[in-house]
Amino acid sequence: MHPTFTSTHIGATLTARRKHLKLSQTHVASRLGLSQNRLSELETRPGTLTVEQLLDLLNVLGLEMSITTRATVKRKVEW
Repeated sequence: MHPTFTSTHIGATLTARRKHLKLSQTHVASRLGLSQNRLSELETRPGTLTVEQLLDLLNVLGLEMSITTRATVKRKVEW
């Protein structure tokens, strides 16, 4: 598993998983109580997801989320 650092990556991961499961946006949206248009927006603009929507969507897609401490990277800071 690769770390996720951007909302764009989250959207791509959710879309890829939905397609891997061969689920339509309409099917997933109905399970979430959303319109197909709203699910499309959430996949393309995942920054608009609430935490609750994200967790519900992960559940429908059989995914889980982990939050871990990022490895510290020493960087030279230039002022």
